[in-house]
Amino acid sequence: MLHVTEELDSYRVDFERFERDGAGSQPQWINRIRTAAFGRFVELGFPTTRLEEWKYTNVAPLAKTPFRRAGQAWGTLPVEAVESVTLEKVACAQLVFVNGHYSPDLSWLEKLPEGVVVSSLAMVLACNPASVEPHLAQYAGYHDQAFVALNTAFMEDGAFVSIPKGTTVEAPIHLLFVSSAQLGLPDEGSSSATVAYPRNLIVVGSHSRAQFVESYVGVSNDVYCTNAVTEIVGGESAVIDYCKVQRESEEAFHVATVQAQLGRDSTFSSHTIDLGGVLVRNDLDVALEGEGAECTLNGLYMARGRQHVDNHTRIDHVRPHCSSRQLYKGILDGKSRGVFNGKVVVHKAAEKTDAKQVNKNLLLSEDAVIDSKPQLEIFNNDVKCTHGTTIGRHDQDALFYLRARGIDLANARSLLTYAFASELLSRITVEPIRTRLDELLLARLGNGSMPEERS
Repeated sequence: MLHVTEELDSYRVDFERFERDGAGSQPQWINRIRTAAFGRFVELGFPTTRLEEWKYTNVAPLAKTPFRRAGQAWGTLPVEAVESVTLEKVACAQLVFVNGHYSPDLSWLEKLPEGVVVSSLAMVLACNPASVEPHLAQYAGYHDQAFVALNTAFMEDGAFVSIPKGTTVEAPIHLLFVSSAQLGLPDEGSSSATVAYPRNLIVVGSHSRAQFVESYVGVSNDVYCTNAVTEIVGGESAVIDYCKVQRESEEAFHVATVQAQLGRDSTFSSHTIDLGGVLVRNDLDVALEGEGAECTLNGLYMARGRQHVDNHTRIDHVRPHCSSRQLYKGILDGKSRGVFNGKVVVHKAAEKTDAKQVNKNLLLSEDAVIDSKPQLEIFNNDVKCTHGTTIGRHDQDALFYLRARGIDLANARSLLTYAFASELLSRITVEPIRTRLDELLLARLGNGSMPEERS
């Protein structure tokens, strides 16, 4: 662990300021959690490559940057800045957060089914904290995860969504997180980089169905950090479709944890798309706590230049007759580096488990690197589990076939790369998101590689 005092001092100062700014006036139970989480973060320090879970990802550049917690309303973000990433025509609700703080001017709600709550977490903590107490910070453990501990210590705002029992929400709910270091600090003329700590809680009741899109975007090529945590709870026979799209600034740091707890016969589908960020780490953990639960995890990461994208997944098969499927694909160009670590744990009581995990990677340059580590830990003999990984370049026979039909080399490479990625994009159920990502993919592949994109 990293115990360099000066690297943690700025966070101590920020936490003291955070408490003075009003966090300490909230219910005792939330203050106890925050205090315990910050104490645990100080004990852990930032992870180093000596830890197996961080072996291939060095967070020293993040740890050494003196980030300050982004303030609220220190500038105005025009509507035009987020129009290209909204889902106004199809979503039933869109909550927009600027630097981790709720922006009512940019958000809106259509008529929702009776009993459905879509709100800012800060508003709920101020007005009805008892509604989130049974779930908030109960699943994403901060005792052995430094970044979760740091987020929990500073958790203040984010989205709270509650779907009551037996309710179907037909249109997707969009949670949009916009970052801009230029709007982040109250001190005039300050040049410090900012950090935001979005905290989301999604509770889907028994026999309910809902779709969620969680988007992270940067409006300029700033240096900033997003440290996000999302907890998802699915009741018995709940059906949850969750899509996360990360399009941060290519100078930004993005560290995120998603923890899903699934009840009996529930279904969880996840689609994780990574396009931005200079250093990205996604931890996606799913606990199949109820018998007959199912989950499908899809992921696509595209990196270029010196981008570093790390995806860690963990699926805990806790009860019998559960199934899981994972398919992650990476496309790496330039001197970028990708990391995939997928772990499936079959517990002693999880008989009749059916689990399959696949990671496929396409390297577009000689300097691109991928570290792939699929894992199985099985403590029950009555299971059916497989895992595998592939790493390679474009198929030369396929390139020859396309070129023999008059297609030049650059376009042939683009077609094969597009075909490789489109399998993942086709699984996204929200059509505007799928279409927009398809357009971004085509733009990147316009010259047979992944050219610089500024959107």
